[in-house]
Amino acid sequence: MNIHEFQGKQLFARYGLAVPKGVECKTVEDAVKAYESLSTDLCVVKAQIHAGGRGKAGGVKLVKSAEEARAAAGEILGKTLVTHQTGPEGQLVRRLWVEEGSQIDKEYYVGIAIDREEQRPVMMASSEGGMEIEEVAAKSPEKILKAGFSPTSGLSADEARRLAKGIGIPADLVGQAVTFLQTLAKLFCELDCSLAEINPLVTTKDGKVIALDAKINFDSNALFRHPDVVALRDFDEEDEKEIEASKYDLSYIALDGNIGCMVNGAGLAMATMDVIQLYGGSPANFLDVGGGATTEKVAAAFRLILSDENVSGVLVNIFGGIMKCDTIANGVVEAVKQVDLSIPLVVRLEGTNVDLGKEILANSGLPIISADDLDDAAKKVTHAVKGA
Repeated sequence: MNIHEFQGKQLFARYGLAVPKGVECKTVEDAVKAYESLSTDLCVVKAQIHAGGRGKAGGVKLVKSAEEARAAAGEILGKTLVTHQTGPEGQLVRRLWVEEGSQIDKEYYVGIAIDREEQRPVMMASSEGGMEIEEVAAKSPEKILKAGFSPTSGLSADEARRLAKGIGIPADLVGQAVTFLQTLAKLFCELDCSLAEINPLVTTKDGKVIALDAKINFDSNALFRHPDVVALRDFDEEDEKEIEASKYDLSYIALDGNIGCMVNGAGLAMATMDVIQLYGGSPANFLDVGGGATTEKVAAAFRLILSDENVSGVLVNIFGGIMKCDTIANGVVEAVKQVDLSIPLVVRLEGTNVDLGKEILANSGLPIISADDLDDAAKKVTHAVKGA
């Protein structure tokens, strides 16, 4: 789950991390009042969407008067920002964050993610703040310092000091930076984050270490522990189909292809998408129904796939273990009966109760194409779609 920059900064402030004062705004008049209330000559008007690259897309404006704040808010609110993270369709700006300006001396990058190989969080820091970290990694990897740490004991003071000194934090601010980095690591672990990124983290001319940005993602599997975090969810920023999927505890990600996929197990789902592409097709989604789905859940997944107008064929690929093949078959039959299916449907079943599942499909009287294995299924669905 993602949240907005301003929400991330509010969480930072809760933990005692320094952030600029700011006000959330949903109208132009809100932005004008926010500028006046901050009582500072320089303010920043920032678009709030779940994507980076807002500044390059015109979503960040410096203003020095209430009238400039009005003009900037009027230009950004209601605008569709297209960044490298939104895709070509862009994202509509529905809210702003107006914050006081800062006397920036130097910009840095700090981020925490999960290192899958080390199986623990890792903090990354760089002197190249304000740049895309992927660009820094590609051109100057030596400028990114890393420190893995235990989620129980946190980031040690020695490691935090090594990072702070390594990226060039001024000597008189190293102590402040050490506390900041350790607290960020604490926040990351206590809130079950999957990403906590500050770009840029800055030192100011009056001797402060401040987060000028905040990007926080959370592990959705741990949200049951954080109802206060769940309350921050902005449904306007999410794909409608992904929202619907979450109601049934389905793992769904929309893609830009035309072959809908329903699979059980993330690894098998990835393999299914790869094989579809191998045979010249293009997957329209990643959808993992999980290992304990009911007939109702499978039917919901099927309806979800068909709600995508770009889908011109569907491949159901199930290896029955905990998820029995007859349950999948009943769900598919129920879903097909509920919709006016006019596109090819290929089903490959294997595993527990596979014969019963195939019998249910065969006796349904529905136009279902049966496949023997994954290769056969991918060939049949891509051929059927191209033929259609």
